[in-house]
Amino acid sequence: MAAIIVRNATGADEGDWRRLWAGYNAFYAATVPPAITDRTWARAIDPAVPLFCRVVEVDGVVAGFSLNVLHEGTWTADPVCYLEDLFVDPDRRGAGLGRRLIQDLVDLARARGWSHLYWHTRRDNPARRLYDEFVAADDFVRYRLAL
Repeated sequence: MAAIIVRNATGADEGDWRRLWAGYNAFYAATVPPAITDRTWARAIDPAVPLFCRVVEVDGVVAGFSLNVLHEGTWTADPVCYLEDLFVDPDRRGAGLGRRLIQDLVDLARARGWSHLYWHTRRDNPARRLYDEFVAADDFVRYRLAL
């Protein structure tokens, strides 16, 4: 039976994270400039920044990550957690690793008194089958204005 651990990312995880990050961006057909990738990684492991990275490892090998932002909200007194990015190595899918990453955030939220956890994804993302097991999608529409 494989040993599965979810934990905070550390500097030693950078190579694995970059490999997975590249896969995540390829999945979304996104191009993120190297300087932004560098900055994202630096912030993700800096405890003074509200962006944080959790990784799931299987038998000591990092196989997925979540990038999350803890922030204040206007409708609650307690912090809110935005699950911004989640990715599992395609060769490791189907083993419950994505579920473990989300459940990890649910557990952290409950233990730390966060008010809620939220995320969004594309309508056609196959991972929605997993997401729907946690909560039904709401009826909000997202608007993005690039500046």
